[in-house]
Amino acid sequence: MKQRRIPAVYMRGGTSKGLFFLAEDLPSDPAQRDRLLLRAIGSPDPFGKQIDGLGGATSSTSKVAIISRSARADCEVDYLFGQVAIDAPMIDWSGNCGNLTGAVGPFAIGAGLLAAPTEGVATVRIWQANIARKIVAHVPMCRGEVEEGGEFRLDGVAFPAAEVKLEFLDPAGEDGESGAGAGAGATFPTGQAIDRLEVPGHGSIEATLINAGNPTIFVDAFALGLAGTELQRDLAGRSDLFDLVEAVRSIGAVAMGLAATPEEATAKRPHTPKVAVVARPSRYTASDGRCIEATAIDLLARIFSMGQLHHAMTGTGAVALAAAAAIPGTIVHRVARRCAEGTLRFGHPSGTLTTGAVAEHRDGRWTIRKVIVSRSARRLMEGWVCVPET
Repeated sequence: MKQRRIPAVYMRGGTSKGLFFLAEDLPSDPAQRDRLLLRAIGSPDPFGKQIDGLGGATSSTSKVAIISRSARADCEVDYLFGQVAIDAPMIDWSGNCGNLTGAVGPFAIGAGLLAAPTEGVATVRIWQANIARKIVAHVPMCRGEVEEGGEFRLDGVAFPAAEVKLEFLDPAGEDGESGAGAGAGATFPTGQAIDRLEVPGHGSIEATLINAGNPTIFVDAFALGLAGTELQRDLAGRSDLFDLVEAVRSIGAVAMGLAATPEEATAKRPHTPKVAVVARPSRYTASDGRCIEATAIDLLARIFSMGQLHHAMTGTGAVALAAAAAIPGTIVHRVARRCAEGTLRFGHPSGTLTTGAVAEHRDGRWTIRKVIVSRSARRLMEGWVCVPET
């Protein structure tokens, strides 16, 4: 069997990890590119393990990122993200991965795509091609290389590392630019801070449908029979709950203008929109055994990704959460404890995270100018991915 060798870097970004490629090293034809990437990750795998590939058999570890120099004058690099299905021959290009975004700047600097200072902080302006949004990464440098070691701790990651600060600019696309992940190019695609989704067999559910970072659907945890303190193991085997979450997700996708029917949303864009549940602060035990006190957080949040509860919080979920918390009238704002202006600390299954949004009320509507989130990143392996030629 002959194998093709493609240069790649396996990177952790935030609480995710995936394969990073330069666009020039991949086929220009999208269909050929996707077949190659699927085989590299090990999908589709009817056993659900991705043993014959580099995927980790979870939504957080079945990912690819394609990076290139940007043709835009206001950005250094373009970043295209693919969420690889585990048991189906599909890569969903409809949205971003906020966690892997933390690794884009470090990868681009290491690949020589831009000049960076030898010391201090490198500013990398990223064009997120999936959703046509600009993100600015602030990457620490030391002796001419990306500084990966440090004392910044990100709950959901075992070891401390250097902090990479990310600014998601105009995450709802109010500047008029729209992309594959946009829903009508507005913070609230339906024009309302709260909608009612009619879910067959369950009734009416209040939801905030927001387009920030990625299209996201926020629901009060109690509306789905949850407390908001759940961990992954607590929901093991709850096919009834996952079916309900998918029903809410697919119906919400139609309401946001992202799919023509719920069936289309389920079949063709499982990555976005995401469904997240929120609840008032409450004491709970995180997945590493630590006790998180209610006084330490402003609200509880749990997000579902690719049919399962996420082990921490997606980066774009944190962006959407901060945006929704900053706007009066949303479910998130209604649930959250009043916190310091521009900051939000929430509890997720792996611990806590602090983020913040800059919101403006202008011309009779709310807009989000930017959301700030901190992540960390590290190269795990670099070299070549070997893909069987067929």
